Amino acid sequence: MLLKRLAVLLSLCLLPLTASAAEAGDVSRHLPDFMQPLVDYSIFGFALWRLVVTLLLLIIAMAASAVSRFFLSRYALKEEREQAGLMNLMGKCFLFPLRLTVWAVALSLIAVVLGSEELGARLLQIFIGLSVALLVYNLVDIIEFYALRYAEKTETKLDDMLVPILKKSLRVLVIIVACLHLYNAITDQPITTLLAGLGLGGLAFALAAQDTLKNVFGFVMIVLDRPFVVGERIDFDGHDGVVESVGFRSTRLRRLDGHLVTVPNSRAADSVIHNIGRRPYIRRVMNVTITYDTPLAKVDTAVKILEDILRDHEGMNAEFPPRVYFSDFNADSLNLLVIYWYFPPDYWNFMAHAQRVNLELMRRFEEEGIEFAFPTQTVYLAGDEKRRVTLQHEGLPFASGLEQGEVAP
Repeated sequence: MLLKRLAVLLSLCLLPLTASAAEAGDVSRHLPDFMQPLVDYSIFGFALWRLVVTLLLLIIAMAASAVSRFFLSRYALKEEREQAGLMNLMGKCFLFPLRLTVWAVALSLIAVVLGSEELGARLLQIFIGLSVALLVYNLVDIIEFYALRYAEKTETKLDDMLVPILKKSLRVLVIIVACLHLYNAITDQPITTLLAGLGLGGLAFALAAQDTLKNVFGFVMIVLDRPFVVGERIDFDGHDGVVESVGFRSTRLRRLDGHLVTVPNSRAADSVIHNIGRRPYIRRVMNVTITYDTPLAKVDTAVKILEDILRDHEGMNAEFPPRVYFSDFNADSLNLLVIYWYFPPDYWNFMAHAQRVNLELMRRFEEEGIEFAFPTQTVYLAGDEKRRVTLQHEGLPFASGLEQGEVAP
């Protein structure tokens, strides 16, 4: 008997979706006496049975939403503890759109129960459209997941730079389509009307967005010419750092001091860029200066010491042997020019090797008694017997160190 009454009550609950008030009265005759108030009485202008159905729909919607969250969150909520995988992304993609769909159906049914079928249809169209748009928006993460896996298998880093751009482009496209759908659902006007209005303002928009368009074309040139890619170290306009991202409008560079520099793509495409990340080696040029009073034999010894230290050194390439020359007579020193190349271009290994070269050079020079020069000035006195200086006095030559009255030859 209880199941029969529940079946009749369910028929009454579903009746407003398909039947008129007269049919509701026919079904009410099959109800037991204690259920007659559901049809006979009203609250705030609504029949009591409509409010009961509304309450039941709300309960069903909350239960369905909780059940969907329980099952899908088992995958989506694990992302904080585990490495993001395909199942985690799928759970995140479907979690909120599914719950939104449940509430969309419930709200549209409630609107119909309360006597507004047009409002129910409008709400269903709007919320289902939003659910689909949100689902597609989240599915872009799935596309990015597979795109990144493919990019990791390739040697070039161009696809690593294009994957974020593809993600942003797809999401912008989804947002535009969703806005057009909402405009059509809310206003009941064709999309062509909106597009025509946008066309009238297209010229003004193009004039106002000249700099933005320049940056977009700059992005295209960066992608085509590939002067740098994400992850490479570059020197641009005095900013030395690693490229973090390349977008439609700007390129982000993380400097070596930690500062983040944002460079418009139009400038990056037209400026001189030193791509440090693509250098095949690190070249070191050092000038070793020794004092002027170093004997010739010691100068030759100094050259041989440098050649011996750099012979078959760490990071040496046979095609780039080290070069050591006695190159110049500086104002205050004798200059030994040293050039050598370090392979591969690992900066910190290169610095460690340079330190070892410097320490060995100082040790060897100290053993041989060769002194490093530093900026000095030498003053020669007139009475110096080793360096006689000729003076001019009242038009007559005079040499230092001569007796009074003696004329210099």
